[in-house]
Amino acid sequence: MPARELRFPEGFLWGAATSAHQVEGDNTRNDWWAWEQAGRVKHRSGLACDHYRRFKEDFDLAASLGHTTHRLSVEWSRIEPEPGRFDDGALAHYAEVLDALRARRLEPIVTLHHFTNPLWVAQAGSWTNPKVVDWFARFTERVVRALGGKARYWVTINEPMVYVNTAYLEGRWPPGLRSVPAAQRVTEHLIRAHAAAYHIVHDAAAGAAQPPQVSIAKYLPVFLPCRRWWPLHRVASALSDRLFNGGFLEAVTEGRWAVPGVWPKRIPEARGTLDYFGVNFYRRHFIRNGWHPAQWLGSGCEQTHHWGSRRDLTSWMGWEVYPQAFYQTLTRWQRLGLPFLITENGTSMVDDARRWRFIVDHLEALHRAIEAGCRVLGYTYWSLMDNFEWAHGFAPRFGLVEVDYKTQQRRVRESGRRYAEVCRTGRLVVE
Repeated sequence: MPARELRFPEGFLWGAATSAHQVEGDNTRNDWWAWEQAGRVKHRSGLACDHYRRFKEDFDLAASLGHTTHRLSVEWSRIEPEPGRFDDGALAHYAEVLDALRARRLEPIVTLHHFTNPLWVAQAGSWTNPKVVDWFARFTERVVRALGGKARYWVTINEPMVYVNTAYLEGRWPPGLRSVPAAQRVTEHLIRAHAAAYHIVHDAAAGAAQPPQVSIAKYLPVFLPCRRWWPLHRVASALSDRLFNGGFLEAVTEGRWAVPGVWPKRIPEARGTLDYFGVNFYRRHFIRNGWHPAQWLGSGCEQTHHWGSRRDLTSWMGWEVYPQAFYQTLTRWQRLGLPFLITENGTSMVDDARRWRFIVDHLEALHRAIEAGCRVLGYTYWSLMDNFEWAHGFAPRFGLVEVDYKTQQRRVRESGRRYAEVCRTGRLVVE
């Protein structure tokens, strides 16, 4: 089959993403640091990538690779280490970070919450405490006051339902709960916190010539029944999709949230609080129903017997690679009428040639979605560099840039160099 050249729209944003705790190092005042020190995960983040000090060097690399945007997060525990006490030095640091991006012609995409919470929030019940909505709003207001003029694109909360599921249902992340009622409360508080942050960002920019663009970064997988024709698996798959995807999106677009026992619960302040749709996409999830009470509503199946399953076990995570699902996700949610911004998409392939194949296949699927009428503002690969991958520690390597954690040396992978050509030209050659 002859090679084809795919052209992306003019002004398309190309780049990569990071998050504070995963790259900065020494974030000693948040719940994840405490979780690590307590031995709840195999690795401790420690110095991570030392990005807090090396950010200019890392942005030089991104600029040299033709990137035009960079997604990052600010660390709440650095900025507000104690309730109501803000660290002006930390705020000045993040102002310098955004200035460094602007100086390199990299459009900042600023995330306010990327999984970590200050210790004082955790000790007060974290996101189960209804006061967290006001605390997050206070934090947002201070950040926007310091940084608002330096960023146009904002992400309020990263992967809210991943946080709910992993920290409050599976118990693998802090605070380590396994409680459906707690998960319901946390979901509502995240919706309300997002809405509060959305309005704060917009109010701060009232009258600006170029209004801010605010969204969430929503992990948006495709859910399928483990056994295609098994009725309970089909019901569990549909329910997982409703609770994980549809419910949260309905809340931030329609202002109502369907929660068991309260159908629907109205959250009017959340209505219409997406200016674009930040999408994180990695894979499909196959869902089964089991006899254990924890599996009655459905649970993920990680076996290889699924119908239509295409697994690529050269990925350290063992995740299935199925780019068609990326296309399906975008065209499905096109009905929201919002432009998309791909805030994460990436792989931990052990073989870097397969990493590049992953990027090509997903960009091809993205281009098909654009041809089908999806408006897409840009694409940020996860991640710019290898980093601390939460409970998986330092073992999986997602980076376009390899990091030697002993020496902190950076080395651009071949996949990063080939992606750079796409970034510079806006064109992808598919062979």
